[in-house]
Amino acid sequence: MTHWFEPEACQMRLGVGTLSVMLDNQGGWAGIYWSAWTNLELVRTRLEAGANPDFLLRDQIRPLDAAAEYGSPEVVAELATRVSDVDAVSWGRTALWRAVHENRIDTARALVEAGADLSRPMMAGWSSGKLSLAGPHPMIADALSASDQAAVDEGHRLTSALGKFEYEGLSLACVAGIDIAEAVRRLNAEVVSADSVTEEEMGTYPLANHVELTLWATDVPGGCVIVQPWAYGAWMTGVSTLLSAGTTCYAMYANPKSGNQGSIVHNGQITGRGLYPASYPRGEDDSAEEILASYLFQHSSIAYCCAYTGLRLTDSRAFVGPPDLWLRLPNRDWH
Repeated sequence: MTHWFEPEACQMRLGVGTLSVMLDNQGGWAGIYWSAWTNLELVRTRLEAGANPDFLLRDQIRPLDAAAEYGSPEVVAELATRVSDVDAVSWGRTALWRAVHENRIDTARALVEAGADLSRPMMAGWSSGKLSLAGPHPMIADALSASDQAAVDEGHRLTSALGKFEYEGLSLACVAGIDIAEAVRRLNAEVVSADSVTEEEMGTYPLANHVELTLWATDVPGGCVIVQPWAYGAWMTGVSTLLSAGTTCYAMYANPKSGNQGSIVHNGQITGRGLYPASYPRGEDDSAEEILASYLFQHSSIAYCCAYTGLRLTDSRAFVGPPDLWLRLPNRDWH
């Protein structure tokens, strides 16, 4: 059944003039959702009805910015001929930069053909052209610095080594420079057997005390990884604080309700909290290293956590099992 508020329904039931009047308070783009940016006929109908191509949508981006990330090359090409400036910046980046970041090469090419500038400086020095050098479709004849190229190579290696696996509900703590024997000592934990927690107990909420306090531990190149596949235990503040003495720990909980939640602890001090690992770059506050990492690990938050602490895993065993050992934390407030 087609509902009145759907864009297609608007097309069928409203004439161009009526549509223009109805949608004026939203620049002519009311009812347009991400999937609509692939619909050239719909976008043209809106434009012909008077929709403003330079209007700032809800997220303070233009229609061209949204189409660059989610739309088709045809829609992008149409909008690019209508905007006042194809290289207008929103949140520190142009539509072309957005297309490159999302690896939408055909969309990026449509923008370049419309006059978008690959060399325009932005995002801590990562222009659209420079960012493309870190991906599968370089758009300029140039090369990255040795350090940037090394980060790109390691990022590709790490994400490939980890592969894809389901991790919703999992928590982890990536710790640089210590092994699991030292982790057990720092946590004053007890090594327990693999059958000390049953699958039924892992899925029964609220968790029993012994289930909440039981974790996995695995040695990896560069340090170790502490994991709780069924809940938030490895992400608890008390765990990462003790583990980070003299080093760095990046902890994350893949919260089924609110998404991936990260925290950074240096030498017992929390330096970052409420983070979203490998999240979309914020803009002027991000460093050049953060911009590159957000691109390399945008589809692999766990790889981001590993890379942040310099862990060089060769497979996903630390997260999918079997771990090197199971451990149980002593009774105390770990939150």
